[in-house]
Amino acid sequence: MPKFYARRRLSILAALTGLIASVGLFNGPTASAALPTPVSAATARTYLASLTVATENRTGYDRDLFPTWITISGTCNTREYILKRDGTNVVTNSACTATSGSWYSPYDGATWTAASDLDIDHLVPLAEAWDSGASAWTTSERQGFANDITRPQLLAVTDNVNQSKGDQDPSTWVPSRSAYVCTYVRAWVQVKYYYDLSVDSAEKSALTSYLANC
Repeated sequence: MPKFYARRRLSILAALTGLIASVGLFNGPTASAALPTPVSAATARTYLASLTVATENRTGYDRDLFPTWITISGTCNTREYILKRDGTNVVTNSACTATSGSWYSPYDGATWTAASDLDIDHLVPLAEAWDSGASAWTTSERQGFANDITRPQLLAVTDNVNQSKGDQDPSTWVPSRSAYVCTYVRAWVQVKYYYDLSVDSAEKSALTSYLANC
């Protein structure tokens, strides 16, 4: 059983708080929120020091091994939930499709008024998770990771920026908007720590450098 289940039991209160907040998101017509606040830089540095350093292995990876998107609330799936969470004045139809609203992409500073211009980024990419430990998980566990709305793992961002990021880790990609880099790497380390995922040496070096400046 992955170690993150033990950590999950220690975070019941936080999970319940997130659930309560998620219910509120669908009750208000203009609800807006950001990525769940990641741990502090000091905590991220402590977490990073405890992560296993290992060579990544992508053998056997298939995106379909991480089922997305699942139903989160009513008719709303994970993508629709995050669009509602991250947007301003978001209006949805009976199928939970966003018909209007405004979205600010913190990676590049762009603002969009069409949901089709947004991708939902897995901050720690699915392939990266596979490379660093998720290959040993069950499909159900990978589904939980791919649809995690409690940790700082899912974020609405400009679609072509997300596509440019692809499966890269912070040794080769961080947001072009420098004001968001600290948030990004803190979130990255928190997710990896929670799910007991490893880091490779280049990734750890980059994270160490970025966190030193947070």
